[in-house]
Amino acid sequence: MAEASAGNRGMSIIRWRHLRLRARGLALTVLLFALLSRLCPAQADPANFSDLATKATAAREANDVPGAIGLYQQALKLNAKWPDGWWFLGSLQYGAGTYAGAAAALSHYLELTPNAAPALAMRGLCEFETADYGKSLNDIQRALALGAANQPRNEKILRYHEALLLTRTGRFEDALRSYAFFGHEEDATPELFLGLGLAGLRTALLPKELRTDQQELYISAGRAAFDFMKGDKENAHREFQVLFKHVPAVPNAHYLYGYLLYASDPDAAVVEFKYELEVAPNVAAEVMLAWIPLLQNDGRAALPYARKAVAQDPTLPSAQLVLGRALTETGNTKDGIEYLEKTVQLQLDNLEVHLALAKAYSKSGRKEDARRERLQCLEMTKNETAPATHP
Repeated sequence: MAEASAGNRGMSIIRWRHLRLRARGLALTVLLFALLSRLCPAQADPANFSDLATKATAAREANDVPGAIGLYQQALKLNAKWPDGWWFLGSLQYGAGTYAGAAAALSHYLELTPNAAPALAMRGLCEFETADYGKSLNDIQRALALGAANQPRNEKILRYHEALLLTRTGRFEDALRSYAFFGHEEDATPELFLGLGLAGLRTALLPKELRTDQQELYISAGRAAFDFMKGDKENAHREFQVLFKHVPAVPNAHYLYGYLLYASDPDAAVVEFKYELEVAPNVAAEVMLAWIPLLQNDGRAALPYARKAVAQDPTLPSAQLVLGRALTETGNTKDGIEYLEKTVQLQLDNLEVHLALAKAYSKSGRKEDARRERLQCLEMTKNETAPATHP
């Protein structure tokens, strides 16, 4: 067009109409090309993309992390549907501590390769570092369910972070079950003890959020719990006794010991839960003091503790569950069903409440409802290896 424009200045006025028609034709061609470009996105230059991909691989293999990251980013601009590119970019950024960028890259990878356990695991760890704790827990648990714990080191990292996140969300018993994975460890660290102590003493914080002057107390509680989990019950007993003598009294210390004792010695657990109530009101201890007699079909002994638990925290599913069961066991099926149905609304995936509802509906003559709950229980236990032993 530059030559045409230059030539135009030397042409006679007679030809201006012809040139204007040509210009209009050229403009129309440009417009059509632009429209087609929008409808049909430009394809990556295969040679250029291939060259960048090769250079990115070479930089990664040479441990040139900044160079590799830049090259992968350039290549992905040309081909955003390159799964390996997103994976290596995310992995490199994770290793470099660029967690937000790594999470974004891994999200692109997961769009192209859904349910990839390693990518879910790594994204979950990135989200932990960026304080996106809800998404982090979800990704880590999905990764574990999909087999990300395929190597001992990977499983340790994921189980530890899962336990930290469960603690922070207030799911303390679930966190303790995650920490039980480490019961065979010979070289446990103060960091592990601290995290375990936070779960055991029911403190919804991450280790880094705890005041420095409180850490030794939580480490002591975690060490006692750890020794119990690994089978050294005599040493654990001594460590718990030291903890019980602490001034001022440590809330939840007796509860923690009772919870650990519960599976092997329910009677000793009851003693500890009652000691806990002497220290301070404790809804979790009330729930367990109701739950243990319920397992022995003694609703009468369970009822006072169950009522106290619901009075202290009406929104707690386990409190609703034990009261519903205790009422049903003592003949008040109507009110029992009401509390059990509230529990379902609070915690739809609780197998224990569906079992309790099936029994309660059957007692009240609601055969179809009882049948529905039994079918629900069968569906929920398809992949279960053992029944639940606590609310």
